[in-house]
Amino acid sequence: MTFSYPEFLQLAGLYFYPFVRISAMFMIIPIYAFRSVPIRFKLILTVFITLAVAPSLSLPPPVDPFTWKGILFISQQILIGLAMGLIFLVVFQAFVMAGHMIAMAMGLAFASMVDPGSGSQAPIVSQYFSIIVTLLFLALNGHLLVIQVVVDSFEYLPIGVSFLTRDSLRLIFEFGSYIFLAGVLIALPAVTALLLVNIAFGVVTRAAPALNIFAVGFPITLLAGLVLLSLITPLMLPHLQELIAHALDIVTRLSLTGA
Repeated sequence: MTFSYPEFLQLAGLYFYPFVRISAMFMIIPIYAFRSVPIRFKLILTVFITLAVAPSLSLPPPVDPFTWKGILFISQQILIGLAMGLIFLVVFQAFVMAGHMIAMAMGLAFASMVDPGSGSQAPIVSQYFSIIVTLLFLALNGHLLVIQVVVDSFEYLPIGVSFLTRDSLRLIFEFGSYIFLAGVLIALPAVTALLLVNIAFGVVTRAAPALNIFAVGFPITLLAGLVLLSLITPLMLPHLQELIAHALDIVTRLSLTGA
């Protein structure tokens, strides 16, 4: 059995281009992109997913990957993979943003630790939210959902030289700004309650100037924040489900120029 050179390029591209897209997504998407996940595991998982999905795809055009057109093909796969990973990353960062706001209101902004996922410093409240959201994401089979999303993307985002349209890029940018709105909505009940506590301490300070408000106010504010965190935690699941649904809607609305 012999293959011509164009047939060889098609067969090689059938496995190579999906491998590039899936690898790009795993570089940024939550859980899989954590530093605690070994690179060898990511590589093996990407290879197995590629081997499973490639036979069901249509053959790509016979393009030499070492030509300018082949570089465009590879760039397209990297761009699509990073775009889908960024959309799901926003879902997690919304809760990290909410943790920042609550930590500022509680007076725990100085209590920070290294995020095991990104390696950067983050308040302890953001770490708490990140751990809870990660566990909920796994409980909702989110780690399988993202694999299904990237596999389905080969149907409406086929391999070629076309890139994401301007409207698709606008959707990604707008969803990126949604992190601030979602973070405020998640943290709003706790921040509002802590603001009322601080206002109450301000009134007490005016009524009794001799009272050491720093010695009394900080423990009470911290205790109130911990109580509010225990009340907010059960509400994180509906917020996560809403954000995941919004992310899936954005991913399915992506399109290519000329597609």
